[in-house]
Amino acid sequence: MSTAEGGQRGSLRPFFILWSGQAISLYGSAIVQFALIWWLTQETGSATILAAAALVGLLPQVLLGPFVGVLVDRWSRRWVMAAADSMIALATILLALLFWLEVVAVWHLFGLMFLRAVGGAFHHPAMQSSTALMVPHDQLTRIQGLNQMLEGSLNIISAPLGALVLSLLPMQGVLAIDVVTAVFAIIPLLFIAVPQPPQQEANRGAPRATFWQEMRLGMSYLWSWPGMLLLMGVAMMINLMLTPAASLMPLLVTEHFLGDAFQLSFLHVAFGVGIISGGVLLGIWGGFKRRIFTSLGGMIGLGFGFFLMGMAPANLFSLAIVGATVAGVTMAITNGPVRAIFQVAIAPDMQGRVLSLLRSLSMVMSPLGLIIAGPAADLFGIQTWYIIGGAVTLLMGIVGFFIPALVHVEDGRDLQNDTVQESDIPAGAEPVSTGDAAVSP
Repeated sequence: MSTAEGGQRGSLRPFFILWSGQAISLYGSAIVQFALIWWLTQETGSATILAAAALVGLLPQVLLGPFVGVLVDRWSRRWVMAAADSMIALATILLALLFWLEVVAVWHLFGLMFLRAVGGAFHHPAMQSSTALMVPHDQLTRIQGLNQMLEGSLNIISAPLGALVLSLLPMQGVLAIDVVTAVFAIIPLLFIAVPQPPQQEANRGAPRATFWQEMRLGMSYLWSWPGMLLLMGVAMMINLMLTPAASLMPLLVTEHFLGDAFQLSFLHVAFGVGIISGGVLLGIWGGFKRRIFTSLGGMIGLGFGFFLMGMAPANLFSLAIVGATVAGVTMAITNGPVRAIFQVAIAPDMQGRVLSLLRSLSMVMSPLGLIIAGPAADLFGIQTWYIIGGAVTLLMGIVGFFIPALVHVEDGRDLQNDTVQESDIPAGAEPVSTGDAAVSP
């Protein structure tokens, strides 16, 4: 670790100020996102419009990821985040004005959702890669536990809060909430120093590779790392098998358990409470020394939770609640350490490219899973998808303990691939080793 880098990590106070502002902004965004979807539902009543809205919010992040990552690595990550937040806030102000003038149309909302997705495509890798330079490596898993708590609480309160503010304020007033909360995210970025990768600072003023050369280097960096490719494959498989379960949950409740919205809300709350509980556990415990063991153990529990939901008899809804809670807890325990692994093991000046590429490839599996899950559930029953998805996830977690490349993914890229040529690695992009010895979970 360089002196400059070590100085940036001397105190967690700057990071927590930045993180707190971002968290407040996320709450505002979640409330507004619910309001926008509800407005589309009320105004159009069209499933096609809602599906199109989901795609507008998903595709930019999938398609732009590989390109955005290169820019995040080239530019100041601090100003990337500030620009992304500001762009979304300005677009929200414009939409609020259209609502106030009563000239808003559906395509205006699509435009805002598109800009939100573009901003998120830049903001996410910039924030994740900055975290790795502002937080000591041995604290990253705990920080990811906090992130899981944040995501879980968003799942629980965004819908009721969104419904509440819609009942109290006109739409332009609801949109104003997003603008106000965005200010809490932008202002800290104006004053807090967000470090750049040490190698990038060292090479300042020197000739650098072109955009396309840097993109190729990012892909080569990932492609020549067996452990990271395996980890990416696991993430893609989980998204393929389990993401559709969220879309099928209303049908699981109505067709299998013969329930209503009340029972559905119980499942959502159980899942959200589970994520928060898992985040708290991860934040206090920190996980095993070798982070991948924590994630693999979480995968086993995650698969078991979904399997339990699928196996629950129609007259035993309480068992499905238990399964949803277990799935929520272990999802936090699975995701948190994986994100910490990305931040620790990937070289700092490659993180924008690699994290964006990993995010794009994992997200692209979600629509594919939805395409497969619908017909499969119609043919074999809603429970079947939960049972198969849970069993596959559980087995992947068990098998992962016996794959050396995956177990040692944290040790760094070159330790797993002695055949990588020096010409394939950009200057200063040597892998960061955690220094962890092999331990048993």
